[in-house]
Amino acid sequence: MAIQGWITSVLVAGLVAVSGDALAQTVWTVPEVGALPRDGHGERVRLGRDLITATYSLIGPNVGEPARRYAGNNLACTNCHLSAGTRKFALPLFGLYGLFPQYSARSGSEISIEDRLNSCMTRSMNGRPLPSDAPEMRALVAYIEFLSTGVPPGERLPGLGAGKMPELTRAADPSRGKPVYESKCLACHNTDGSGLRRGGQGSTLGYMVPPLWGSDSFNDGAGLARLINFANFVHFNMPHGADYLDPQLSVEEAWDVAAFVLSQPRPRRAGLANDFPDKLLKPVDAAYGPYADGFSEQQHKYGPFAPIRAEIERLKQERR
Repeated sequence: MAIQGWITSVLVAGLVAVSGDALAQTVWTVPEVGALPRDGHGERVRLGRDLITATYSLIGPNVGEPARRYAGNNLACTNCHLSAGTRKFALPLFGLYGLFPQYSARSGSEISIEDRLNSCMTRSMNGRPLPSDAPEMRALVAYIEFLSTGVPPGERLPGLGAGKMPELTRAADPSRGKPVYESKCLACHNTDGSGLRRGGQGSTLGYMVPPLWGSDSFNDGAGLARLINFANFVHFNMPHGADYLDPQLSVEEAWDVAAFVLSQPRPRRAGLANDFPDKLLKPVDAAYGPYADGFSEQQHKYGPFAPIRAEIERLKQERR
């Protein structure tokens, strides 16, 4: 997906009171990569952006140099982090640099931004970790740091994540989602969810439209393999042309089509049982056990999630 006009969109960071009743807006804008000088830092940031937008051609499974094959599929980071990580409620990368290091419930420890990037490499990209001193890792970190220019450490900009729509009181239903997929998604993502490639098998040209399931998609340990993440991402960004100000799918359609997509086969990640050492901190929509709450894997995958949250809270209170 090409970088769009979102690069120059204005994000309101907050309101600052001034004298009297007047208010002045403090605004933050996405910085422009093209304005950087052609020095070492500028080229490193540009490489980081290229790694986001053309991951498959630089570190994908078909690149010529085997040592540089870090990604295990032919996706690009921008397939999930839309518009090179600059689009609100499309898993943006702006403003993240100052939030690390941070505690990760999934690992049960504090993680660095490099650790977080490698989580994407091993899960969403179904590949292997980048060494912390690899040029590609340094470039990715430089790009994310650049996208955080002017953001105070620890401040969360509006628009992070995938948004938050109302949850269903029933389970999301793959059978209801199938006709939604056929009418709203199939034309781009293909009948079998395989997307639209730019080249044949073995090419380094990636996809015009990414696959949603199958061997070249994200694995079952990825963030978008969780229904809440995926359904919100779909609601606020899909089909093409939708955004958080103008969703094109209803709330029910988004939950059900997300359930349909996540019911399809995808690569399996080994060792998922070791995620979230404290099982009471495990997300309610993690679709793999073990769990501390007694609910089935099916309900964790499709919901409803309110009863699970209530039981987890009860168990936390007991532990106190």
